[in-house]
Amino acid sequence: MSDIEMARKLAELDRLLNDPETRMDAGRVWVLAQELRAPAARAGALRQG
Repeated sequence: MSDIEMARKLAELDRLLNDPETRMDAGRVWVLAQELRAPAARAGALRQG
């Protein structure tokens, strides 16, 4: 995932969690969290291996 894609996903997640005018979509929050977690998990595996 590129830095731009990651920034967009983080911004969307922030909006979903913190903007009182945005309807909460728990499913989308979990999808974004998983997508954002995946690059960090891969980076950790590369450092360990």
